[in-house]
Amino acid sequence: MTTSDVESTRRRSWAEPYRIKMVESITMTTREHREAAIADAGWNTFLLRAEDVYIDLLTDSGTNAMSDRQWGAMMMGDEAYAGSKSYYHLEAAMRDVYGYPELIPTHQGRGAEHILSQILIKPGDVVPGNMYFTTTRFHQERAGGTFVDVIIDEAHDPASLHPFKGNVDLKKFQSVIDEFGAERVPYISVETNVNLAGGQPVSMANLRATYDLCRQNGIYLMLDATRALENAWFIQQREAGYAAKSVREILLEICSLSDGATVSSKKDNLVNIGGFLALRDGELARKARGLLVAFEGLHTYGGMSGRDMEALAQGMREMVESDEHVHARVGQVEYLGNKLIDAEIPIVLPIGGHGVFLDARAILPHVAQEDLPAQALAAALYVDSGVRSMERGVVSAGRDPHTGENHLPKLELVRLTVPRRVYTQAHMDVVAESVIEVYEQRASIGGLRFTYEPDDLRFFLARFEPIG
Repeated sequence: MTTSDVESTRRRSWAEPYRIKMVESITMTTREHREAAIADAGWNTFLLRAEDVYIDLLTDSGTNAMSDRQWGAMMMGDEAYAGSKSYYHLEAAMRDVYGYPELIPTHQGRGAEHILSQILIKPGDVVPGNMYFTTTRFHQERAGGTFVDVIIDEAHDPASLHPFKGNVDLKKFQSVIDEFGAERVPYISVETNVNLAGGQPVSMANLRATYDLCRQNGIYLMLDATRALENAWFIQQREAGYAAKSVREILLEICSLSDGATVSSKKDNLVNIGGFLALRDGELARKARGLLVAFEGLHTYGGMSGRDMEALAQGMREMVESDEHVHARVGQVEYLGNKLIDAEIPIVLPIGGHGVFLDARAILPHVAQEDLPAQALAAALYVDSGVRSMERGVVSAGRDPHTGENHLPKLELVRLTVPRRVYTQAHMDVVAESVIEVYEQRASIGGLRFTYEPDDLRFFLARFEPIG
């Protein structure tokens, strides 16, 4: 083999497909300052002040950096109350990128979840899904439905290397239909790149089989397509027959296997606010627009300003104009995840699309799940370095509305969520070093207990204190 042959097969480094044009200063605080800050926040990282955070990995929702073209598009926003031309720009972009004919804009994803739940769910209905998401399940239950998990068993095993842990278990789904009757199942909620499973994708083959089963039984398939772009990337990388297809093409195919989708545009779509409900059925869209006027705003703005809609339309087009964007986005997450794997830190495998998920039960085996190990681990990580993460375990799972007992999910995780186009690899190095340091000192981390517990979505506003 010649030298040129070796060079042609050698793995090459990659770089972010952008260059930095504007910066925002961040400051490292002292450990003493952070200890006081986390105590003042009741050991809840959601209640920390942003100014007290060094590297913010709480969420990738609305924390993305917008491009020069998005900022330029904002100057073209049409702020007309009715019939804004910015709405029609957004409608055209959504149809082009996602392929749905009907657009219902909302202020963010949970607005779309609320409207979808209200137009489809009746009291006593059952809504299967491939693992719950917090706000999605809240709106389904508030509308009178009951969520039933039909994700494959591998999704609940952090160590499983199944390439598509977001897949629907078709036998479980069929059992729900058999037990309750198709007439009591208004739709199945299929999340792309399942968040609470660790950012795990659904395969195209599984999505197609699920859609076929839905059509056989007169059941809608509604996507949570918030991170469908990342799901499309994993299909391209892992599923036979898709390596030569662009992420743009794969995303359109994903959406074609559904009757509609809710989207929080604060993720894939690269904006800081906004979302939408997309539908195929015109009559459903008419009902949704009726509720939109009551809860969000007129059907041509739905809770967003004209400039917001222009930035969103541009962000949609940017995210699919080249595969390099999502390659770099997922690549940065993999960079952090691989550093932790090399250090033998227990994380959810395979590495997900939007964040690295620490396995808090494996890291803190001495802390019982009822003593909130993931919440305690997130607080300890902040104290060590100023890195803000979030709990995705028993606190997020909430309580059974009938028994009042805590849901005890099999996954007790701390999510290190990487915003798009915000941090450098050097920031990821700092995060990895902090996680390793906390892991080495893990025996000193104890459990937490509630001092304040909201009735709904408690993880946002709850407060805690150390046990003992």
